[in-house]
Amino acid sequence: MEKKIITISREFGSGGRYIGRQIAAKLGIAFYDKDIILKTAEETGLSEEFIEKKGEYSPAKSIFSYAFVGRDSTGISLDDYLYTAQRKVILEIAEKGPCVIVGRCADYILRERTDCVHVFIHGDQRVKLERICALYQKTEAGALKLMKDTDKKRSINYRYNTDQEWGNAQNYTMTLNSSVLGYEKCARLIMEAAD
Repeated sequence: MEKKIITISREFGSGGRYIGRQIAAKLGIAFYDKDIILKTAEETGLSEEFIEKKGEYSPAKSIFSYAFVGRDSTGISLDDYLYTAQRKVILEIAEKGPCVIVGRCADYILRERTDCVHVFIHGDQRVKLERICALYQKTEAGALKLMKDTDKKRSINYRYNTDQEWGNAQNYTMTLNSSVLGYEKCARLIMEAAD
């Protein structure tokens, strides 16, 4: 494996986490998603629930929401502290060996490494809605709201922490439409890019 680290950013409902898990299993390498939450909780003493809720999502659906979060005397907010802690965990994970890392700005955090493939998985709205309805037992209206809210908060969080646009093809090695390609082909293309 030429590129030993694969980062996957994804639209909600696109199957990015599933694709990442399949790649890790096929390559026999570590898979990090929720594990980052656990490791960050251990390092910071913050609750797993708090980290899961705040670690990848903005406080609200506007970049201005960060202006209203509490800050300590040095100007650091709890969101800033959490990002710094997650960044440290991701950098440590990358040093351990080959792995797949899902979300949490890992593509940006590891951008200077030459042994990474950074992927953005997106999909067609109709297909994503069907998947969300099935996985989360939502009505179509509920699934649409959940999808839009989740992606909006991920996008804002990404912009705040990286000053980059989430989903912009220039930030990734490749972007793939899982609705068109299917999960298996996406996994195969990513593995080929890493080889």
